[in-house]
Amino acid sequence: MNAFRFTTKLDLTYLLGLKAKNALELRALVAEVPAMSIYYHTHHYLQQHHYLSPEPPNDFAYWATEVLNDKILGERLWSIDIIQFGSIGALRERLLAVLEDHAEGVERHVDAPRGEEFHFLASRIFVLPTPLIVTSLATFRDALQRVTINAIYYHMFDARLRLGRGDNDFSRWLDDEGYHELASEIRDLDPYTQTLEGLRQRLISMVRDYEHA
Repeated sequence: MNAFRFTTKLDLTYLLGLKAKNALELRALVAEVPAMSIYYHTHHYLQQHHYLSPEPPNDFAYWATEVLNDKILGERLWSIDIIQFGSIGALRERLLAVLEDHAEGVERHVDAPRGEEFHFLASRIFVLPTPLIVTSLATFRDALQRVTINAIYYHMFDARLRLGRGDNDFSRWLDDEGYHELASEIRDLDPYTQTLEGLRQRLISMVRDYEHA
């Protein structure tokens, strides 16, 4: 059996020096900012507020709703289901489609109050290997109980979308080892509708159920 090493990470957040004062400027900047900025503004809430659930908001929806007071745009941005997208590029295109449709439907774009513009940020990732190396379902389950939530986040979220692997690391490893049914169950799990700690417990439960099936 091939070994799986758990990896964790640290994030360094930084300002891009770009800001939008209305939805029209937001659309223009969403089209040009680095992919890591799109990822940051649609995912950082998951990790920073990992004890809250469900449905974490994205920053674009929050700003449109709370700052621009545009409930309709906010709802449309809020309703974007991130789990449907296999790449940041596809997610960006969906955001742009919503913003462009909104731009065509309004005559005047409301500006944010001074000092409440949307500031674009991004984060740089530092990947760190952990000493946890597993070679069986039992040791995999045990490691899931021991790793930090940053490791869970890295393998479930970063691997699929930020790193462009198109799948979470756990399912990829389980598929390679012949555990196709379990790999598929984890792949079909929507990680955006629960806390990270809840996600950890769900994964542990799924592995345990598979072992005892």
